[in-house]
Amino acid sequence: MNKKLLTTAFVAAMTMAATAQNVMDVNTRKLGAPIQPTMYGIFFEDINYAADGGLYGELVKNRSFEFPQSLMGWQAFGSVELKNDGPFERCPHYVVLSDPGHNDRRTGLVNEGFFGIGVEKGKQYRFSVWAKAPQGKGAIRVQLIDESSMDERQEFAEQTVEVASAEWQKYTAVLTSPLTMKKAKLRIFLANPQNSKTNTLNPVALEHVSLFPTDTYKNRENGLRRDLAQALEDLHPGIFRFPGGCIVEGTDLATRYQWKNSVGPVENRPLNQNRWEHTFDFRYFPDYYQSYGLGFFEFFQLAEDIGAEPLPVISCGLACQFQNPDPTKPGVHVAVDDLDSYIQDALDLVEFANGDVSTKWGKVRAEMGHPAPFNLKFLGVGNEQWDYDEAHGGYGPVFTERLKKFNAALRAKYPTLKLIGTTGPNSEGWDFDLLQPRMKELKVDLYDEHYYRDEQWFLTHGLRYDSYDRKGPKVFAGEYACHGKGKKWNHYEAAILEAAHMTGFERNADIVHMTTPAPLFAHVEGWQWRPDQIWYDQTQMFKTVSYYVQQMYATNSGTNVLSLLMKTPGRNLLQPVANQPGQNGLFASAAFDGKTGEVIIKVANTSKQQQPITLNLKGMKGERTAQTLTLSHDGLDDENSICKPELITPQPGTIQVTADKCQSVLADQLPPMSFRIYRIKK
Repeated sequence: MNKKLLTTAFVAAMTMAATAQNVMDVNTRKLGAPIQPTMYGIFFEDINYAADGGLYGELVKNRSFEFPQSLMGWQAFGSVELKNDGPFERCPHYVVLSDPGHNDRRTGLVNEGFFGIGVEKGKQYRFSVWAKAPQGKGAIRVQLIDESSMDERQEFAEQTVEVASAEWQKYTAVLTSPLTMKKAKLRIFLANPQNSKTNTLNPVALEHVSLFPTDTYKNRENGLRRDLAQALEDLHPGIFRFPGGCIVEGTDLATRYQWKNSVGPVENRPLNQNRWEHTFDFRYFPDYYQSYGLGFFEFFQLAEDIGAEPLPVISCGLACQFQNPDPTKPGVHVAVDDLDSYIQDALDLVEFANGDVSTKWGKVRAEMGHPAPFNLKFLGVGNEQWDYDEAHGGYGPVFTERLKKFNAALRAKYPTLKLIGTTGPNSEGWDFDLLQPRMKELKVDLYDEHYYRDEQWFLTHGLRYDSYDRKGPKVFAGEYACHGKGKKWNHYEAAILEAAHMTGFERNADIVHMTTPAPLFAHVEGWQWRPDQIWYDQTQMFKTVSYYVQQMYATNSGTNVLSLLMKTPGRNLLQPVANQPGQNGLFASAAFDGKTGEVIIKVANTSKQQQPITLNLKGMKGERTAQTLTLSHDGLDDENSICKPELITPQPGTIQVTADKCQSVLADQLPPMSFRIYRIKK
């Protein structure tokens, strides 16, 4: 044999040897556990300016002058007086603009928005305000301005609003922007009404000053920013958890999220301090409050719009335990015997979501424009609460004793409602080990696990759920993300490791029923926590690689698990593919889609080398073409950005499936650090 043939034979032998190490058997004959429609979802928390300044379409900061510093976000000039006897009981503050005392002086306000007011060329913006003119008539000039403009004029859009009554009324005007700008401001001048015969300006009182794009998601007046809401819809989520997160608990109970304050007329929803305002002094934002304009009605409505099951989470009477570590300190947490109002809030929430229009809270929902029930099926009680053992404070079951009371009341009135507890903030350790069996004792339907871990954790915990108790509650992985060691940003490597970890969700779909990564949103100028799924500024947004991983799973979930096992080299043993010894950094799972008749196989290669794989499709015969969807990129630290929003995206393709005597076979080469999905018609 000549040297060339010897070389060719050697390469072929080495290729076959490598391929033999990565042979996977997929049993397409026998359907396994159902994959729940809620398996892949989203979790919203108002962190990183996710609500005001983000998903919520309002462009005016502190629109009702209710911030503790009443004019924060505003620049006042001339004769401006703040008053607190306005028309809305829970938002009483307003301003009165009066004549500045000279024809060449001005009275008015400028609002800075959230890191600037973003406007786009050719688009319309609806200005609205509740106003009155004590003398029966008055006027304001409303402008969009560029303070740093080198043009002759700062304003680039203007309307005059005539205030025609001494009683409070709502007035509107539409401004059309001739340009795109991220850092515009809203300016209001006190003006004379039309046909005024005097230079003296009549005073005008202003409350709830608002500016929305008219092109909101679903074109609603109190609507959501269209591009961000559409990105959620494009994820095809099965579950939507809201409103948090730690904001459910609050830094103290006074600042916990109270759903009843977030419904009803938007003008009368009281301000709430955001738990994340003071949390990080190294990324501090003193103007971070919750207007509640994006409230529980809007959350339920959004869940319905995007086809997800709503999953609200309510306070169990414990303020944030991270910030209040001593549960015995008087006045910090609600005593177990004083939980009645908190339990009633939970019962009333179910009535708000599902009650007939003849009920108290069902009527509130109907008056807000949704007579039909929202069909709530799930409710979470508490966020990241935990109990204590003797070695860690000895305070006892401070969470589970409260959860027990909630469960008893909710099950008595709503026996079909699925209740969700929690195993605290950690994926393992004393607190997790303490809480997990207690969730089974309390017979919750699911419990919520949270874990933010580094690369090594994700590489070594692929079998996390394979050994879980099959007779206990189901699992909700309610917050998770790969936090890179020393690099907590949305780098490509973290997304691939998340994709690898998710094969364990799918393989264990008999007990893992819900998963939601976190956090969801982040403003590029206002973030406090990362990585995040979706980033944005005032006019643009981009989806991270982690977002695309979630989308790949949600749109390729299948309806039933299929067995996928790998032959261990040198041993007559078939094992799940989860980076076990001899598996060369591979993670894999398989499912059958009963709606399309396709086998769906997901494989992540977390090694730094290309990996050849062979998929033996047992129960399938003949040749066919498989559709593929692949994430592959060379720079492990790279990420998408405002400037390069599509640097890393999934790419579609095809690959041929061959046939041997008894089965179909798919042979492929997986790029290093990549994730690929195969869809094969059965």
